Amino acid sequence: MAAVFHWVKVRLFCYATEDEERLRDVIVSISGTDDISEEISEGHHGNDMIILTADLKGSAECRELFKRLGKDVIDEVLSGLEDRMDDDCTFYLRVDKQAAVSGAYEIAHHGDVVSITCKVAAHPAKKDIALGNMQRFLEDILRGPF
Repeated sequence: MAAVFHWVKVRLFCYATEDEERLRDVIVSISGTDDISEEISEGHHGNDMIILTADLKGSAECRELFKRLGKDVIDEVLSGLEDRMDDDCTFYLRVDKQAAVSGAYEIAHHGDVVSITCKVAAHPAKKDIALGNMQRFLEDILRGPF
């Protein structure tokens, strides 16, 4: 199978009131890598905010990421796949950060999230081709063991 992604970024914001080590564990757990970059920024109220990012490139890493999210998340993504991809073939998923701290992965519909952004490979680079590639990728994961 050809590469499905050009790149995948897993990112979360750690606010001053949150436990950085606990959130670092969350991003490592979801991404499957401990190669996490850290950027210090300023929050809305002037407090320090740390942005933690994991960059994935290998097909196996990306496949494992989606397997870790689980069948329920993949099923929900598949049911609304077109709404999660823009015209530039970029896929967006937001996982509930607080649930992830507890070890549960569920799609978030609010702002306190772990964001997963994927540049989907498509030749030519068209949304409908990228959607087909992403759908086949996710359906293939569902057919395999978790």
